[in-house]
Amino acid sequence: MERKEFLKSIGAGAAFAVLFPCLGGCSKDEENGEILPLPTGIDFTIDLSSSEGSKLANSGDFILKDLVVVAKNANGDFVAASQICSHQGYDQVRFQANQDLFYCDVHGSKFSQDGTPLNQVDSNPAKALKIYNTELTGTTLRVFE
Repeated sequence: MERKEFLKSIGAGAAFAVLFPCLGGCSKDEENGEILPLPTGIDFTIDLSSSEGSKLANSGDFILKDLVVVAKNANGDFVAASQICSHQGYDQVRFQANQDLFYCDVHGSKFSQDGTPLNQVDSNPAKALKIYNTELTGTTLRVFE
């Protein structure tokens, strides 16, 4: 093997090694290679006295349900946002308790609880994150559009 061929093979291998973890962890529609659409028609309930609901007992806790991130913020209020990031359509939005905001762990996009992008720069052109309504009645939390 000539040096040029060797360097090309190492370069391609290194690129693959760097990109492979993202390809496995970044969930776009693998069947079609398309960006995941925002969830629509959202209207579900969570029984806070159930095992699922117990995961929202403390401020900073969050769960993922039907492509929605449901969290309990620092004030003890429930907030909900699309799990699909507005930057590139990955389903990696989570709630970051220590900063009381939503974030996408793929590209580092951060969003306030009203969906406003907080770190808008050319390399990270996220749009507003879709926010859903929450309504608490007794121990039943409703998340809806």
